[in-house]
Parts: sequence; structure tokens; C-alpha cells
Amino acid sequence: MYPSWEGRRPIDTMSRLEWAEAQLAELELLTSMFPSRRELELTDQLAVAQLRDRAEGSAPAERPAALRPQFLITQRVESAGAATIVSLSCAYPSEYPSVLPEITVRCAGLSRAQQTQLHTALNTYLTENGQGEVCVLLAVDWVKDNLQFFINKSLTAAPAPRKEPSPRTEEVFSRLWIYSHHIYNKTKRKNILEWSKELGLSGFSMPGKPGIVCVEGPQSACEEFWSRVKVLTWKKIMIRHREDIPLDGHCEDSGTVDSIESLRKFTGFDEAMFDPHGNRGNHMDLGQLYQFLNEKGCCDVFQIYFGIEGR
Repeated sequence: MYPSWEGRRPIDTMSRLEWAEAQLAELELLTSMFPSRRELELTDQLAVAQLRDRAEGSAPAERPAALRPQFLITQRVESAGAATIVSLSCAYPSEYPSVLPEITVRCAGLSRAQQTQLHTALNTYLTENGQGEVCVLLAVDWVKDNLQFFINKSLTAAPAPRKEPSPRTEEVFSRLWIYSHHIYNKTKRKNILEWSKELGLSGFSMPGKPGIVCVEGPQSACEEFWSRVKVLTWKKIMIRHREDIPLDGHCEDSGTVDSIESLRKFTGFDEAMFDPHGNRGNHMDLGQLYQFLNEKGCCDVFQIYFGIEGR
């Protein structure tokens, strides 16, 4: 599960043990989400071993770390039919998450000026949305969502090469799996239902803590839905996972061309409740959520959301 430090004492009084526990928990989550070394490379195993000793109490927790865990996350970002490779070089200050991690983004499609602007925007976003909590995944998702904007600025600044007229835009089916720290507000819940139906999207939303939203349909409609939702006031919201399927290919099994309707896993869009419980009735039965996803053929997403296999 995405680590949360809500309910703990204020971040400015977190102990070195709590810092170590938070860092180790995030590293374990990152390792589960990016199992391939091409996606996640721990560049200093000794620093990770020291961190584990501190978090597990086998080393003095109050002694400053001699080494800082450092790692490299590499992602392939698809946009407008083209793939871009982006890398995030990350290092944990000993006081993280009370302070922000050190993150450097590298991408061949960015000029030096645009790379500087991206870093500034990322740091501003993390300061506003990730201060006091583990936030490397938040940074990865933000970079994936915003990278194309900065690449386009680089292309606009450079002399435009002469090119032939582009062929018609390829139609793409998308399915977005959105994670929110919580969804309580009745107005937001109403907006989610109304916007999904307005845009012809199917899927579901699960209010409570955490909040989950899945929308599927034409990529342009999914992107419009996300652009509306993400600008609302949230403690934390991100696209945890996405599926993009071009519609100009043939199904391997049937040999027929895929269509939007044939790829949908949900009929219509509804708010889903799974045995609400807790003092405020804001926690859902995750076992029932898993069964629901399993019935829809989406059970693999459960592990992406929570870092554990459902049953």
C-alpha cells in the first residue's frame, strides 16, 4: 500500500528511526512496482543495507547515516504515437520525508533550458503536494503526465524542420486507473459521475480512503476527464496506472479490428461501495474490491494500487 504518515506526530519532530522506516517502506514499494532493473536500479546497495539496519533497529537510529540511498528510475513515456525515455535520479536526504528528496530528471528530448524549467515546476509541485510524505512515486507520475508539455516547448523554441503532412491521427483506447488519498466531498463525487457520463466513459469510482477512479474509452475523452479532475483540490491524486491500445491493429485471437466498445470492461459508470466501515464509514472492504476487479478481468491492478496480491 502507498505509505501514509497521516496520524503520526508532526513531521518536524519525526525521529531518525521514523525517517528510516519511511524510506525503507517506499523503497520496497518501488521495488514491487518496478521489478525490472531496466526500470529501477539501486546504485548503492551498501546504503540500502545501512538503511534497512536502521529501520529494523539493528543499528543506532540516532546516528546520522554515512551513506544515502540512491537509485535510478527509468520510464518509457508514450505520447502522440512516439516513445520517449525519461530517467529520474533520486537520492534520500537523511531527514526525508521531512524534507524533499533530491531528484534529477534526464531526457534527451529536452533542451537544457527546458530541463531547468521542468525541475523548477517539479520542485514546486512536490513542495505543495508531497512535503512531509514519501513522494517519489508522486514525482514519477507528475513527470510522466507533464513531460510532453516541456518537450513541445523545446520543439517550439527550435527551428521547425520541414515535414510532410501527417497522416490521420491514430485512434487509441485508454483506461486510466486514478488513485486519490481520499474521496469524501459530495460535489467531487457528483462531478466524477457527471463528467464520465458527459464524455462517454465507462468505469467506476470508489469513494472513501483511499479513493479509486477508473475511466475507459477514447483516449481524448479520458485525457479531458483527467484534466478536469486533477485541478480540483486534493490532498493527493495521481494516475497510478494506464492502458493505451491503438485501434488500427488486429486482435491476435480473432483477427478482427479492435473497437472502443469491444475493449471496454465496464458497462456504464457507477459509484461502487464495498461494505463501508470505520468510525466515519469511509473505509471499504478491499477483499470485496478485489473480487469486483477480478470479475471484470482487472485483478492485476489491485497489486499495482496496494503493492500486495489480492485474494
